[in-house]
Amino acid sequence: MRIVVFGPEKRVGALVGERIIDLNRGMARYLRERGEADSDQQASVRLPSRLLSLIETGAAGLQDAQRVTDHFAKAAPDDDRGENKVVNSVNDVKIHAPWPERRIACVGGNYAPHLLGMWANRLGKTDITVEEVTLEAKQAGQWGFWKVPAEVAGPDDTIPFPKRVTYFDYEGEIAIVIGKRGKNISADKIRDYVWGVTLFHDWSIRDGGGTDRMVSYNLQKNFDGAVSMGPCIVAGELDHQDVDAETRVNGVVRQSYSTREMIWSFGEVLEYLSQDFTFVPGDVIAGGTSAGTAADKSRRGPDGKRPLDLFLKVGDVVEVSSSKIGGLANKVVASD
Repeated sequence: MRIVVFGPEKRVGALVGERIIDLNRGMARYLRERGEADSDQQASVRLPSRLLSLIETGAAGLQDAQRVTDHFAKAAPDDDRGENKVVNSVNDVKIHAPWPERRIACVGGNYAPHLLGMWANRLGKTDITVEEVTLEAKQAGQWGFWKVPAEVAGPDDTIPFPKRVTYFDYEGEIAIVIGKRGKNISADKIRDYVWGVTLFHDWSIRDGGGTDRMVSYNLQKNFDGAVSMGPCIVAGELDHQDVDAETRVNGVVRQSYSTREMIWSFGEVLEYLSQDFTFVPGDVIAGGTSAGTAADKSRRGPDGKRPLDLFLKVGDVVEVSSSKIGGLANKVVASD
């Protein structure tokens, strides 16, 4: 099931073809048609109108969502003219980022082909294979960072080009959304904790990050527009370790890979991060990116500088997509 957040009230719906079914209103109408009392109150509990609340209902909520979706499967937007509209056309509403407004953890260096290019640039390692990179990365251990946005961009939202930046980069990723509270979680329990899968764009500043420290503010990964997500969360359907991803810049393919290629699986990442740390419904884990970013493809010249050809510029349109999820396109614009 494809779950979206839509409209001015940021309500939660099911995306079915070119229609969006408002799950909360659909449940209320479904219960009224069955003659049940307190239909609105029941609907607010069983299928809340907000994304995080829906996630917190767990498997029961997804079962109710499927029931409502099936019930309105043949209804057309033009046939639904009531005040509390259930069936909407995707062309008539704004789709927002499906962000539950929880924490976002991002894995770094989790695809060997990407590391291969990054190490060639940063460390001068050019005579090393993908297999050797994988082994070295495993031996060095996991690393990553947290994104702390107040807002997350959705489909067709613009991304401001940071004023302090010369090298602005794209990183198309696949992310999981956690659906269950827990800590000290073993990797083999990952399926019990994944509520859904979505597309994630980790917009990145590649200019120097200042003095290297064990702990930092990570400003290269945190700025206005640093995250976009969408267009939906595919809930209860996908194998998160078998999802394809592609990134295009102005229509040209730059990245193409699968989560099968991750160095550390989502389960291993959750196990590592949940040590003495409680994950809650709505938390997001982005799995990292593979080869094709401007950073891993742009070799430094004799002067130590990288050419700007592949890095983003104002006016560029970047689309992250997956055959199993959809497409997430954003345009880079000048900052205010």
